[in-house]
Amino acid sequence: MTNRHILPLLTLSALPVSLCAQSRPNIVLFLVDDMGWQETSVPFWIERTPLNDRYRTPNMERLAQMGVKFTNAYACAVSSPSRCSLMSGMNAARHRVTNWTLSYDKQTDSKSKVINVPDWNYNGIQPANADAHDSKNATRITPLPQVLHDNGYYTIHCGKAHFAAEGTAGEDPLRMGFDVNIAGAANGAPASYLAENEYGSGPFHVKGLEKYYGTGVFLTEALTREALAAMQKPIAEKQPFFLYMSHYAIHVPYDADPRFTGNYRQADGQGVFDNQLQAHLSEPEINHAALVEGMDKSLGDILDFLQTQPEVAQNTIILFTSDNGGQAIWPRQGRRNIDQNWPAHAGKGSAYEGGIHEPMIAYVPGQTEGGTVNDNRIIIEDFYPTILDMAGIKQTQVIQHIDGVSFADLLKKPRKHRARTLIWHYPNIWTDGVKIEDGYGAYSAIMHGDYHLIYFWETQEYHLFNIRTDIGEQHNLAASHPRLARKLAKRLTRLLKSSNAQRPTLKATGQPVPWPDEAYSTFLNSLS
Repeated sequence: MTNRHILPLLTLSALPVSLCAQSRPNIVLFLVDDMGWQETSVPFWIERTPLNDRYRTPNMERLAQMGVKFTNAYACAVSSPSRCSLMSGMNAARHRVTNWTLSYDKQTDSKSKVINVPDWNYNGIQPANADAHDSKNATRITPLPQVLHDNGYYTIHCGKAHFAAEGTAGEDPLRMGFDVNIAGAANGAPASYLAENEYGSGPFHVKGLEKYYGTGVFLTEALTREALAAMQKPIAEKQPFFLYMSHYAIHVPYDADPRFTGNYRQADGQGVFDNQLQAHLSEPEINHAALVEGMDKSLGDILDFLQTQPEVAQNTIILFTSDNGGQAIWPRQGRRNIDQNWPAHAGKGSAYEGGIHEPMIAYVPGQTEGGTVNDNRIIIEDFYPTILDMAGIKQTQVIQHIDGVSFADLLKKPRKHRARTLIWHYPNIWTDGVKIEDGYGAYSAIMHGDYHLIYFWETQEYHLFNIRTDIGEQHNLAASHPRLARKLAKRLTRLLKSSNAQRPTLKATGQPVPWPDEAYSTFLNSLS
């Protein structure tokens, strides 16, 4: 039974004067797919790294100079859980869309020899009025765009959706409260970025862009052009708009974008020499860097478009983030799970920093102090209450429990610091050929203070790291700090239970795997 939850939100009078020209501010949420926190020329760590020098993202630099750079922003380790948290304000443990979705009534998990994954919500999130077919193995919610729409916003979805299984209401952004849907469906990736390939075929075909077929327009560019066109209507009618600019970039396949690949080649055609890798960039790595730069051009095009109309620009909030960590295995170059998100360990799908740490920038005209840095901890479900807060929607009734916490106050009071405990829940198996030593596998995790505790359901072992002193998570402190591990395991268990989280079962016995705190005695015995 879901709980009704009243969201206490800002009144319009609390917003800066520049945002009150029309009834509510415009909001652009720019979401990148699979972008790691270091895959940008904007440094999000305490110092600049060679990865920051590899990439060209001048418009991210521009946005960071306009707004606030959040250095401790987090999401889930894979796509659908993050996107469902974003649209619902719920933690993945609660909405139970804990792995990526695609086909109706089908799990997408790889196999484990030790555990059976729980019967999670592989049909995704669904609108509140979803029927019995769509509600099976799904969570009904009041979607973020629906609340905005009901409060006068013109809502635009552009790009990747990936909220729900094919053939359900939740697959269609128009059923989730968007007035316009550009190329969004159940597919979690593009089959191709190339117009000459008609943006691919099969279950990952990007639909709705037929007019670009055979034109040579790269997918990222096509989506940007469509987004700019869609904004014209609400601007002309002086209606506040919400643009969810959700790029398929920089997800695989790493198709070549000829507009930018030349920036990563030498005169002889070979990839440029990379200081981090101490090698020339491979073809996939060249294409990956070009995907990043193409995404950044899209951000710049949107900024430029807004600034041609100063009254619109002065009334438009821009939020930038990613849905999970950067890809750290095939087809990436370098030491697997080491170089791709360095100094973080591992990448997409991993419980480690490389899988969950995100680049994030916020700009609110007349409110944010440009070029500032905020080290407060935030997570993907926080965007739901924050956006409603920014929109001046005083209160609204939704059918789901909201776990997210608005960070709007952190923008108004940049020196404010608040303690925040975050949890992750992934009782699933993402892919084959990866190791628990790199943070992969079925896990739950908690981040509290300086410490990050990860509990692996298959082995019932703990990994404990001090992420302030060990951002690369190289030194497991669980054995040397067993009391701290136990304390965090208890807190994690309490939060999982309060979210009604699911557990895997052991294949050998059919019984649920012990909760993190219940496995503590087994862990102690393993140390002796």
